[in-house]
Amino acid sequence: MRERFVLHNARLVHGQRVDIVIEDGRIAEVTGAGSGLNEQTQIIDCTELYVSSGWIDMHVHAFPELDPYGDEIDEIGIKQGVTTIVDAGSCGADQIADLAASTEGALTRVFAFLNISRIGLRRIDELSDMAWIDKEQAMQAIQQHQAFIVGLKARMSRSVVGPNGIEPLRAARKLSEASSLPIMVHIGSGPPRIEEIVPLLHKNDIITHYLNGKANNLFDAEGKPLEVLVDAVGRGVHLDVGHGTASFSFRVAETAKRHGIPIGTISTDIYRGNRINGPVFSMANVLSKFLYLGYPLEEVIEAVTSRAASWLGKSELGRIQVGDTANLTLFAVEQQPVTLVDSEGDSRLAERSIIAKGVVANGKFIECEVRS
Repeated sequence: MRERFVLHNARLVHGQRVDIVIEDGRIAEVTGAGSGLNEQTQIIDCTELYVSSGWIDMHVHAFPELDPYGDEIDEIGIKQGVTTIVDAGSCGADQIADLAASTEGALTRVFAFLNISRIGLRRIDELSDMAWIDKEQAMQAIQQHQAFIVGLKARMSRSVVGPNGIEPLRAARKLSEASSLPIMVHIGSGPPRIEEIVPLLHKNDIITHYLNGKANNLFDAEGKPLEVLVDAVGRGVHLDVGHGTASFSFRVAETAKRHGIPIGTISTDIYRGNRINGPVFSMANVLSKFLYLGYPLEEVIEAVTSRAASWLGKSELGRIQVGDTANLTLFAVEQQPVTLVDSEGDSRLAERSIIAKGVVANGKFIECEVRS
């Protein structure tokens, strides 16, 4: 017997009301509200909800045995309304096979950036010894996990690179050229200076934490974008939020918006500590901050659906189309005051917030269990 249900009267982000019929895990129909109903179909009433393709979080830490940067896959995935996560360099070549194996049985789809340090985040100064950047071992891991590894990760902060300065990024560039994989670069406190880092990035490389409020950021003392940022955007370097415990500033985000710096993807940099204790809490909480900043709902949701799917080269994850595997997120936009806090302890009172309510994944509707 075929398993069939309908998401009835859900609102697409641009406002249209639809019925989405799911049959055996695939989207069988997308019709006007009420058209997809019949006596044999289980009905899930979505009158109060929006529907989008499944949210994609491009920067998480999903290897639970790592402390402090780890968490359970589904805790930061489907329970958040997120159907696809990308682990951002938790593991290097030493443990990437363990991370890949841990995804078996998870309901959330998982990809990963390979940390260029073979030890990954077993230490938080993983690039302080250049001997830990083992090109041969990294290439072997990439070949063994081609479908899983989507890029390389280099954390270019003073506390991570130690005395090595810009050299780990030069090594990452060589590994990128050998593997044809892009680099996600974490930016933070210098040295190395941001003016050294950004010119080494190519089209489709990612700057994560681009809205951080640290001294070594992408904007000058007057709030204007640095020339290296403008040049990077012009040549196709991708900007990713990567909120995290210490990497999102309302002040910087307001500056970026004022100067027309585009959102690439909105991601959380979530792990157990900042999920439970904040300031991240959930993907919905981070998305709500961009609503507060004045971005239209459609643009906010694009930053966790079609834009992320496009970067991954998996456009099917960013659309709602008949015949595709059902990969959907249901959410509400609630009109009530909520206090939002950034990574610097700066709080803002917003008049509305996004709340994740459920996902359709693996052919089933699953309600979210999340503090939004």
